[in-house]
Amino acid sequence: MADSVLDALEEQVGCYRRLARLVELQHEHVRQSRTEELLGVLAQRQQVLDQVVGLEQSLQPAKGRWNEYLGELPPEDRERGRGLLAESRQLLEQITTADRNDALVLQQRKLNVGKQLKQAAAARGASLRYAAVAGTGRTAMDVRT
Repeated sequence: MADSVLDALEEQVGCYRRLARLVELQHEHVRQSRTEELLGVLAQRQQVLDQVVGLEQSLQPAKGRWNEYLGELPPEDRERGRGLLAESRQLLEQITTADRNDALVLQQRKLNVGKQLKQAAAARGASLRYAAVAGTGRTAMDVRT
């Protein structure tokens, strides 16, 4: 049992390492506004996340009683388990922090695009009003003396 749980945990940590590398690519694509490449990275991330979910299901019984589980292991396996769990937590924190930062960048861009669209709509409206006034021969101001 110990070997299968620790092996699954090691495999899960490997998935988190791949996710961390994909997060770096994601950040680069977000930074450079490369939408197609970003979508490709997100698809790859989803595949890795699907693997993580499967592994998490098999690890859940041991994680639910982690301290007790570790106590049943030989000392070298106990250290291996602690190290893998610590690394998985560190990688998850790194991944979630990077995702949060990228989400903020994308949200700021969305707000900026919205502001630009409003400005363009206002400018278009002003142009249409000007064209309507100019087309009728009327002026907005009475310049008669």
